[in-house]
Amino acid sequence: MYKLAIHTSFAAAHCLINYQGDCENLHGHNWKVEVNVTAQELDKAGLGIDFKILKQETNSILRTLDHKYLNELAPFKDISPSSENISRHLYNELSKRLNDGNVKVESITVWESDNAAATYYE
Repeated sequence: MYKLAIHTSFAAAHCLINYQGDCENLHGHNWKVEVNVTAQELDKAGLGIDFKILKQETNSILRTLDHKYLNELAPFKDISPSSENISRHLYNELSKRLNDGNVKVESITVWESDNAAATYYE
């Protein structure tokens, strides 16, 4: 089994729902994102998945969030766009694109600051 990882980022604004404190107010983050996938086997080129494909698929999803007000987007209409919920959303969307019997999204970690992160995995 092989484990591959990429790091990328996006910037967006949000406010937490059902939260009492500063973060209930509109504010933004420069989120860092770590994507971890596993591959059972390597292809003829010796790759579990081409990093180019992993980056393209991830960044395609992140473009739907980048420089947006997350609370107004469909995935977060009824739930708080917390780092936890963002990581689950990214996991689900990327899994639809990549999981194929050999490659599986293992986890997505979203950092809202250098010192605070949330990871989603199944």
